[in-house]
Formats: sequence, structure tokens, C-alpha cells
Amino acid sequence: MKNHIVCLSTTNYHPLPTRKQNVMNRLRNSEILYFDPPVSVIAPLKDKKCRERLSKHKQAGEKVQENITVYALPPVLPFFNKFRWVNRLNQKRQAKFVREKMRAHGFGGETVLWCYSPSSCDIVPHVPHSRLVYDCVDRHSAYQGHITPAVVDRMERDLASPADQVFATAVGLTETLEKINPTTKTIPNGAAYEIFSRVQTEKDDLPCPEEMKKLAHPVYGFVGMLQECIDYALIETLAKQRPDATIFMIGRTLPGVDLSHLQQYPNIVFHGLVPQPELPKYLAQMDVCLNVFRAGALSKDVSPLKFYEYLATGKPVVSTREPLQVEDFADVVYIADGEADFVSLCEKAAAERDPEKTAKRLAYGKACSWTERVRQIEETLYAKGVLHES
Repeated sequence: MKNHIVCLSTTNYHPLPTRKQNVMNRLRNSEILYFDPPVSVIAPLKDKKCRERLSKHKQAGEKVQENITVYALPPVLPFFNKFRWVNRLNQKRQAKFVREKMRAHGFGGETVLWCYSPSSCDIVPHVPHSRLVYDCVDRHSAYQGHITPAVVDRMERDLASPADQVFATAVGLTETLEKINPTTKTIPNGAAYEIFSRVQTEKDDLPCPEEMKKLAHPVYGFVGMLQECIDYALIETLAKQRPDATIFMIGRTLPGVDLSHLQQYPNIVFHGLVPQPELPKYLAQMDVCLNVFRAGALSKDVSPLKFYEYLATGKPVVSTREPLQVEDFADVVYIADGEADFVSLCEKAAAERDPEKTAKRLAYGKACSWTERVRQIEETLYAKGVLHES
């Protein structure tokens, strides 16, 4: 008998794979209903691209794998992270939608409810399930915007407390959550090693993208969402002090992040999104990978996918001291303290020609693969009877 899993995600299944998709894609012996997060009814006022998502919940489910069907949740009222009563109203409506889809797929009371957002605490009583899993990937109350940290922290306590298993991606998150639920276990994010290791295993066969053929080297590369917690001051300093080098940034700029001050530098290239399978050919042209986070509560406890993906390429990596997880790889990663140190280490990393360090980064990348991470998750859940193997 297959496990029935309802996954309430905080990330749309398309287009970029994050922890949620990578975990769900690899769970064995499971049939999964994956619910994209809802948009606020006022979201289109800030981002017109959200307009089409207001009615996406009316579309049929999308079968993305033989065992995974994706649905979009209905829109919600805003300010649910400020006022608990708003969240309760939202989640009651969401629960009705989830129950309808569960019935359509033959899901009953033996369902495993798998949550990623503290706001899901108020859906739990309204969705039939036998087991509850909370996978915490961020310090949710540290985000900016329309939130009240105390409200978010309270919702997280109410979600984590009854959970049969809590996972956390960083030690700091674990230390907070294990006071609420002693089952809490640290399992950081990972990398699709089979994709990113191609930078080394197929380096002579990967074609150079047209847009990178005439770039000045060294090329310092960044891959990931351009969000508020990135240290753009370091990027600007590097651009100023190394005008002969290129900083190539792959990713989408999130709403509310103003990078106009960086666009004046001719040696900073904003490329936009690249589908994951195509990333190796871009990374192969980079001399150094950048993992730069601005110090703060959010950055300290983040578990950046990009960092593990960088390791899996074998390329030199220059990182800020936060997130704290980078310290575990200090023997092969250049960890900077301050702007001057950052520029100096970028130059040192660009000059690195050490095959032993390359091999060790690859080994770390393999140990941090999603295959290994999900094996650890399954092992924990099998032992508790939350999931069964067959």
C-alpha cells in the first residue's frame, strides 16, 4: 500500500526546484498531492504577474510525475501573518479545497499531512490525516513585509507542537524547534548532484553559452534568487575594485528588491533565470562561485541550495560567514570577513589550481546530494511509522 501525502508547499512546483520539489520527487512508495501556495487577493496590485494565479485553482491538477499531482490553492485574504483570525478564515477555506482533491484521489484518514509554512497550523484540524510532518526551511518570523513576528512564531509553535516529526534545515532552527517538539532533526538542503557534477565530468563537452563567449575573465558567478538577504554591497565592491573582471548573476529579482545602483556597472551582468538542466554549461564558464549573504537573523539560519550546488560543481567558492553552515566546509571554501577580505579571497579563489580541493568539493557535494538527504528523511520517518516502505 502506498503512502498518501498531502504537501502544503511554500513554493510553486514550477519553474524552480527547491527543497519541497526535490524531497517530494524522491520519496518512494508514495502518492503525493502537491499544493502550490496561495496568492493574496491583493497580490496583483504589487505584481501584475500574479493576476493569472488568482484563478489557477480552478484548473485541473497537473500530473508532474506518475505519483505527483499538483494543484494551486485558492487566493487568500491578506495580512494573515499579522492577524491570526485572518489566517483561521483563510485556512478553513483552503481546507475545503484540499479535502475535495483528497476525495477525488481516494485519500482518507491515513494521509500524511506535510507542511512548510507556520500558517498551516490552522488547516491541520480541518484536513483528515493520521500523521503530521513539519519541515522548517527558514526563520519565518525574520522576513520583512506584512508580518508580526510574534504572530508567526506562535503559529509555528502551534504547528510544530503536535507534529509527529519536525525537520529543520539549520542548527539554529533546530535549537528553537526542539524546545517545542523533541523529535526535531536537522537535515540541511542539498543539491542535484547528478546535474551539477556535470561541470567536472563533462567539462570538455559542455557548450559555452553565446552570452558568455566574450566575457572578461575571471568570471565571478552567482546563481539564485536576488532577494533582500543577499549582500549586494559586496557585489558592488568587487565590481568597483575589479573592473577587469565580470560578475555574472543568474536569477530572478524578487519584488521589492531595487538593484538599479548595480546596473550602472558594465562588468555586472544580470542574466535572469536559467532552467536547472542548463545551469552546468553556465557554471562551467565561471571561475569562482559567490555565496554572499547580508548578516542577520534570516541569513544566519538559511540553508542555501546554491551553496551545495556550487560544491557539486567542484568550482572554488567564496562565501560570507553567514549562513553558519558554510563553516562545515571551511577546508575547501573561502570564507570572507568584511569587504577587503572578500575581494582578496575572490582573487585568491580565481587563481586556485588545486585538483585536491576540486575533488574534495565534489565529494562534499555528493554527500550533500538530494538522494542522500531524502534517504535520511525516509529513514527517520520509516523508523517512526510515519511512512512505510511497502
